[in-house]
Amino acid sequence: MRLVNISYVKEGSVLARHIRNSDGKVLLGQGIVLSSKYLTKLRYLGFDMVFIQDEKFKDVVIDPIISDKTKDIVYDTIKNITTTLEKDNSDPKAIDGESVRHAIKNIIEDLLYSSDILSNLTDIMGYDEYTYHHSVNTTVLALVLGMGKGYNHSRLLELGMGVLMHDVGKTKVSKEILNIKGSLTKEEFEEIKKHSSFGYEFIKNNQDFSLHSAHVALQHHEKWTGGGYPRGLKGNDIHEFGRIAAVADVYEALTSKRPYRDALEPYQAYEYVVAQSGFQFDPEIVKIFTKNVAVYPTGSGVELSNGLRGNVIKQNKSLPDRPIIRAVFNGNEPLQEMIDLDLSKHLSLMITKVENR
Repeated sequence: MRLVNISYVKEGSVLARHIRNSDGKVLLGQGIVLSSKYLTKLRYLGFDMVFIQDEKFKDVVIDPIISDKTKDIVYDTIKNITTTLEKDNSDPKAIDGESVRHAIKNIIEDLLYSSDILSNLTDIMGYDEYTYHHSVNTTVLALVLGMGKGYNHSRLLELGMGVLMHDVGKTKVSKEILNIKGSLTKEEFEEIKKHSSFGYEFIKNNQDFSLHSAHVALQHHEKWTGGGYPRGLKGNDIHEFGRIAAVADVYEALTSKRPYRDALEPYQAYEYVVAQSGFQFDPEIVKIFTKNVAVYPTGSGVELSNGLRGNVIKQNKSLPDRPIIRAVFNGNEPLQEMIDLDLSKHLSLMITKVENR
């Protein structure tokens, strides 16, 4: 399989991975032949990228980092929480913490059994509609970072429960302000900032959640050198969960398409996170991030400095910025034979462009 921009997908291509809608439900299933009607509808709905089957990449299998069963459980949990809070966002006990715990346990179990997290994190890129995906994807990435820190199961559970609920305070912020697509006024931004404190109080007062989990909501917008909100904390004064959530939250948001901007390519978001090490983000967390998140996710289309073009087929765990590429074109001309190039062994070659076509 390989990843292709919807603009380049040809009629008759076969879908290699489920496409889910804003509720997390399967919109088109794996194996569906993409007709002109389907492609038009996907473009209308705002989908930019899809995984397609390709004979030249039939050996490239990107297993879901979390199973479809787990996705269904997590999406249903978030949907139930959202529905409950739309009716009453003043009673913390209205949230069933046990359902959140169950969802996080399933994610952790899937991650522990994943044979290659670095390659399979492609699965959580924000190629689908945004509504529930941000919370799910941010949680998955935060748990991967927690595993990189060496957290035990109970610590991962606290982290995951907090991250899945990290934006719950936004239910107390005016929808008119939340849905503004342009720049915010100073007053509007001050209202947005209140969601951190709202979320903290909400989670803290629900006995199903620990105080550590509550600190994710409170501190995921704090910055390593200060200047964040709500308290302007610095360095290790920020709870470690908050420091992990900050990296996961920003990376996931940058790689997701929003109403007011297109998604960044993963390598662009990766470079932003690395550039903010020691400023916005904890350097230790960023170091773990660079070891567990691929610069160029498996399946991505790339062009090399020698003009060869193809797709990433495998990651090098020790060098996440030097993956293995299968070249199938020289410029726009098809190669007579495919060439697999391990960039860790061809140091003079560089990836010059990401283009999923």
